[in-house]
This record gives sequence, structure tokens and C-alpha cells, in this order.
Amino acid sequence: MKTSRYAVIGLAAIAALILAFLVRGMMAGNGAHKAEASVQAPPAQPTARVLVATRDLAPGTRITDSDLTWQDWPVNTLNKAYIVDGGQPAAAQPAAQPAGATPAGSEDAAAKGGTVAVKKPGSELIQAVADKVAPSPTKEAYIGGVTREAILANEPIIDSKVVRSDEGGYMAVMLSPGMRALAVPVSVDNTAGGFILPGDRVDILVTHQTPRTNGSGTIDSVQPVLRNIRVLAIDQQVSVEEGKQSVIGATATLEVSPADGQVVTLAKASGTLSLMLRSYADASGPSGAVAAAPTGAGDKSVRIFRPDQTTEVMVSR
Repeated sequence: MKTSRYAVIGLAAIAALILAFLVRGMMAGNGAHKAEASVQAPPAQPTARVLVATRDLAPGTRITDSDLTWQDWPVNTLNKAYIVDGGQPAAAQPAAQPAGATPAGSEDAAAKGGTVAVKKPGSELIQAVADKVAPSPTKEAYIGGVTREAILANEPIIDSKVVRSDEGGYMAVMLSPGMRALAVPVSVDNTAGGFILPGDRVDILVTHQTPRTNGSGTIDSVQPVLRNIRVLAIDQQVSVEEGKQSVIGATATLEVSPADGQVVTLAKASGTLSLMLRSYADASGPSGAVAAAPTGAGDKSVRIFRPDQTTEVMVSR
């Protein structure tokens, strides 16, 4: 009798151990499933490509292709002033409703005999994106432009900080602080055959007629007016097309100081101006008006012999 009782107690103990192991395994499995569910990635947010600066751009910097790039930007933080690639980002499309499903609130409206306005799920997000993003210019529209204000690296480009080359106000941004733009008449003969291009440096001479000391007629005289002056434009061209070696125009726009502008304006009224092209190696030299020599000091008479005539020219040094 005692033997059978011991056998029953042993079987019960073994069954209890097996049951305990089974319960423990089930609880561990549920915990693993819960842990997996808790680390699921958040849903992806819609983005748009925004035009940003690749480096710090100081005011007056001419923008090149390498200064700009497209960068992904969250749609919910877009500003209407940003330049967006394509003008309309691809927003997440709403999930389709099951067939026969009725939008919430439509039953009450139908019961009252009114018109049911069905609003698709997610339409608010799409409308918000459309409101934030307007048709934008392309990246190429800003290449060659000039920055009006400082732009930091990775900062979105906005129109108020850039003057594009096809907009008004471009010349005012090209000017250095304290300088002025002054146009003077030119021709192929007095612009080095058309090889003076926007961005070059020139010296300016004036040729006019000076009465002879003996009162018998006049002689042509040449005097330096300005030196090392930057050419901003030839006619309305502020840059040279690729591969083009010369520009022929009737007007050259020069960058001068206010005082130098008065000097060259007076010289223009007294004679004909000529522009002499300077070497790039001399571009770092002094710039501005050339000091006028006292009357008769440093002047030399040069005779030019031609087959049919001889011309005497007074040259001031």
C-alpha cells in the first residue's frame, strides 16, 4: 500500500515539474513577441528636395554650380520661400478604403437630405504640402547670380538673398562697397579690338586737341586719366559666353569711386576716351585717378610720320 502511494506522489511531482516548464516557456514566448512589436520603426515621413548652399557664401559672391545642391527636406518643415525640385514633393498617398465602406458622418448627412461631401483620408496632408510648395525655378536659374546677403552652408536658398543674372538689381550687387558704375562710349578701335571683356582691368586715356603755344593751330594730346579700373560690362553683357574670345559693344560700364567718376566724366567731355587692357599680373597694382602733372611739366611732343602727312602729338607723363 505504501509503495503505490509513493508511486502516485512521484508521478504527481513529475507532472507538476513538466507543467511548470511548459508555463514558463509560454510566458517567455509572449514576452519576446511583445519586445519585437515595441521596436517597430516609425512610418516614413514624406520629403522634398530643397536647393541649399554647399558652403558659406559671403555677400557679393557669384554663385557657381558647385555652390548649390539638392537636399532631402521634411515636408512638414517646408517654407514657401524654399526652392523645391519639381515644385511638388511626392506626398504619401492615402490608403484605399474597403469596398462599400461609408465615410464617417455621411450617414447623418444623408438622413438629413443634404449633400454628402466625401473627404479622402490623407487629403489634408496632400493639401498642406500643396499649400507650402509653389512652382520653383530650376537650379540653373541661380547659377551666375550674386548673393545679396550671407548664406551659410546647408542653408536653403531663397530669392530674397540672391540676385539672379536675369533680374533687375544685378549690377548694384556686383559693385564693391563704396564704388559706382559709370558708362563710357567705346568702339572697337579704343577697346583693344574688342578683346577687353567684362571682368578685365584697364587704364583709361583721353585724347583731345591742345592749342599750340605759338597760336598756329592745335596738336593732339594724350593724357592718362584712370588706371587699373575694373570693367563691369560691355553693353549689357556682364559675362562672356563660353568659347567667345572678344566682345564688341558701344558702351563699357566701369567700376569707379565717386571722385574718379567725376574725373572720367570731365575727361569724356573734353575729348575721346580710350581703354588700354592691363595684364592679370598687374591687377593688384594701385587703382584710381592718375595725378595730373603741372602744365608743361613732363609733356613731350611726338611726331607721327605717315606717307601723306606728319602729325605731332603731345604726350603727358
